Amino acid sequence: MPLGPVAHEQKTHFFWATALTMVAVLPVFILVPVILFKYRRKKGKGIYAPKWESYGPLEVVMWGVPFMVIFVLSFMLWRATIALDPYEEIEGVFPPVQVQVVGLDWKWLFIYPDLKIATVGELVVPVHTPVSMILTSDTVMQSFWIAALAGQIYVMPGMTTRLNFIATKNGKTQGENTQYTGKGFTEQKFDVLIKSEEDFQAWVAQVRARGVELDAQTYNRLAERSTRKEMQKQLATPQMPSNALYFTIADPELFQSIVMRYHSGKPLSMEEQPGTVKFGQGEDKTEGAQP
Repeated sequence: MPLGPVAHEQKTHFFWATALTMVAVLPVFILVPVILFKYRRKKGKGIYAPKWESYGPLEVVMWGVPFMVIFVLSFMLWRATIALDPYEEIEGVFPPVQVQVVGLDWKWLFIYPDLKIATVGELVVPVHTPVSMILTSDTVMQSFWIAALAGQIYVMPGMTTRLNFIATKNGKTQGENTQYTGKGFTEQKFDVLIKSEEDFQAWVAQVRARGVELDAQTYNRLAERSTRKEMQKQLATPQMPSNALYFTIADPELFQSIVMRYHSGKPLSMEEQPGTVKFGQGEDKTEGAQP
């Protein structure tokens, strides 16, 4: 069920694309059994005497209908590509909520730079307020997707992509990584909560009160190859919910430093690459595959 205009537009586009495709597909499913029955191999039945010369009306249908279907689908795709540009910020009554997203093995880190908080396993946004995301990965390429709110977009180490959406209904949905990344891939999901502005501010205060500081040492532990549940056992406090980790941000340039680690001009060692077996485990561990 769409919870915002972006997902609603995508649902509408998918419906019409499917309906137009059926214009070409349904006649095949209908006519094949009719032809098989009418021209079945049986003595005295189904005489077939085709006219091999051109037959105008039939050729118009054979070529004209597929052409019109392709033309309309192309126009719809062109229109949807412009209307649903993930990089274009959405205008709203309130200024956008800025969220920085980091893909890790096997969890998503959400940083709210203006609010100086971060979460894992839980993304909370206010209703009727645009959300402007900038995304990257600190491990292998991943695919970020919240089906009920926005389209899919890839994230890659050393690069950034953007995603903008707005929620028009209160509710709860789920986001995930749709790019296979190893044994913990199936658990790389997170809850998306859409709250009123008052409830959102109360949640922010709750994260600040219950969160632990996300310094360099804590981030390095978080970036190790582990699921959110496994990391919950290491970093969670009794005050945190059972399905999320809460942090406060001391370094406002944390996201930028994650992106720029891959811009030194030199290859990173195994110990410096989140997602490898040796990262955070010491040099005496068996060397794992690079992300």
